[in-house]
Amino acid sequence: MAKEKTVRFPDPHGFEVPAELDGWEEMYPSNQLFSSDREEWEKNQFWFQDKIHAPEAIPPLDHIFQEAWQISLSQYTTRVFCIPPAQGIAQRMVGCYLYICAIAPPPDEVIRKKTQLFEKRVFPIFKNYDELWKKWLKKFKALGKEMDELKIPQELPEFIPEEEVLPDPKGYYVSYDIMERFDRLVNMMFKGWQYHFEMLNLSYLAYLMFADVARKLFPGISESSIGKMVAGAYVDMFRPGEELCQLARRAYSQRGVSDILKSDSSAKEKIEQLEKLTDGRNWLENLDKIKSPWFYVSCGSGWYHHEGSWITNLDIPFGYIKSYLEQLDKGETIERSLDKIAKERDEIVAEYRNLIKTDEDRKTFDDTYDTIRSIYRYAEDHLFWVEHWFHTIWYRKIREFGQLMVHSGMLNEVDDIFMFNRYEIPELLTEISTGWALGVDIPMRSAYYKAKVVKRKRILEAAKKWNPEPALGIPPEEVAEPFTIMLWGITTDKVKEWLKGVDASGDDLSEIKGFASSAGVAEGPARVLKLLKDIVDVQPGEILVCASTNPSWAPIFTKIKGTVTDIGGLTSHAAIVCREYGIPSVTGTGIATTAIHTGDIIRVDGDTGEVTIVKRA
Repeated sequence: MAKEKTVRFPDPHGFEVPAELDGWEEMYPSNQLFSSDREEWEKNQFWFQDKIHAPEAIPPLDHIFQEAWQISLSQYTTRVFCIPPAQGIAQRMVGCYLYICAIAPPPDEVIRKKTQLFEKRVFPIFKNYDELWKKWLKKFKALGKEMDELKIPQELPEFIPEEEVLPDPKGYYVSYDIMERFDRLVNMMFKGWQYHFEMLNLSYLAYLMFADVARKLFPGISESSIGKMVAGAYVDMFRPGEELCQLARRAYSQRGVSDILKSDSSAKEKIEQLEKLTDGRNWLENLDKIKSPWFYVSCGSGWYHHEGSWITNLDIPFGYIKSYLEQLDKGETIERSLDKIAKERDEIVAEYRNLIKTDEDRKTFDDTYDTIRSIYRYAEDHLFWVEHWFHTIWYRKIREFGQLMVHSGMLNEVDDIFMFNRYEIPELLTEISTGWALGVDIPMRSAYYKAKVVKRKRILEAAKKWNPEPALGIPPEEVAEPFTIMLWGITTDKVKEWLKGVDASGDDLSEIKGFASSAGVAEGPARVLKLLKDIVDVQPGEILVCASTNPSWAPIFTKIKGTVTDIGGLTSHAAIVCREYGIPSVTGTGIATTAIHTGDIIRVDGDTGEVTIVKRA
């Protein structure tokens, strides 16, 4: 068996999940499961766990985001911008976790057709990206406003109001509204994700093209040097943290306000105390001005309903402000050092540009560099507006449907609605509408649905305790798909490193390797983060070890020494946020959260991509 593992990962069709997860399959769409009718194809693919978009077990309704990005990312690659060798990303669920694989390149004939379309469609967009971004943001905000204004009935009336009957019957009523509005809500989510990839893939492609030019012009250039060349940008994803910095500095100049905010009281208690002070009321007015949109940011990744957002969980941003004030007391800097990052960027660009010998090569370098500098910021700008702002609105509207189900006696708690996938919820809504329409004392299957909730919560809790394999199937001889490399950080060498981890106990490893994603070297105690809610446990001077970092954690990046992730390439959010905060980072190790334990002393080399376990806890 050990010999088999050295040449491949477990067979996706022979792979077994823990017994405690029995029945997990019914939570997800059948087309997202490994199936006998696709067995030959599936067994010959390389499937890896997507810890960027799904680091935890996925509740059924939260799975909608996965469906949405699979279609959108893939279509823009294959059918819209026609990136010649690239195809889409396929998904499968295993034991409540998401596994994905990059589809092999198409036949040469298709590549030739795509090449012609690619050149015609992509380069004009590169040249007009700034103007197109303004148009994109306008239409995306309009979609979010439409979703926000969607009226969800909170309960069904005893009788239809008179004004909907006389003088002319309205013709359709609340029994139709609740079903139609859920469909609209789902459609808006899919539309939002269609918008998300409108130009997002091109920002990754621009980085890939610039990196390719840099490697050809400067053989041996490090990935961290390439990263330095593009770092330093005013990015919407970092605005929430920057707004908190300004609030902290405003409070720091007012002793009474600062003392309240540094206390261990809850956010609610702090607000009550601040309202008693003139300075406190002024500070709260400034707080209210930035809440929309900048508090519409997830407390985690934006992919899970249970993470909450700053707007719904004020204890999180207030906790960050408390930490900022404590740093200010120590004379520390709480903002990103953009000037320093920009200075280093300009120096390294000038240094390498001076090495170029021909005008033609210099023009190629300048053109691709100007493109990436123009487009770089938008990868993270899209992230804020879609995965945070838009998702926050979605969660609120879904909870309004949950409230309706509680009022109707179908569910016990509002968030129980997330235990049903998007195909199942119309069934519950249809039963509610039918029971209401039939009259009084009509039995409904509430006990049936409530039992499903209990069972599925139990399965998800068991799944959280399981540590699934990093990959399934046959490792490819060569990983060539560009976005698999740049976003997820999956390369031929990384897969070999993962196979080592399959064979060895994590405790036997003293060194692991990944991408040199953000330059510098740091040594300190590790803080292994497996659940997003545990981000509050991170202490100053620690090195964060996690599946993938989230830019919404920006407020902790001024106090940690470095980061190590299981997954993520040079254009992953983890790589970008670390470069923007100037801290060392190694991404895409595959096994960091398994091989490293909280308290281990580790050394992170963001120049070589090596992580050394110096001393075990």
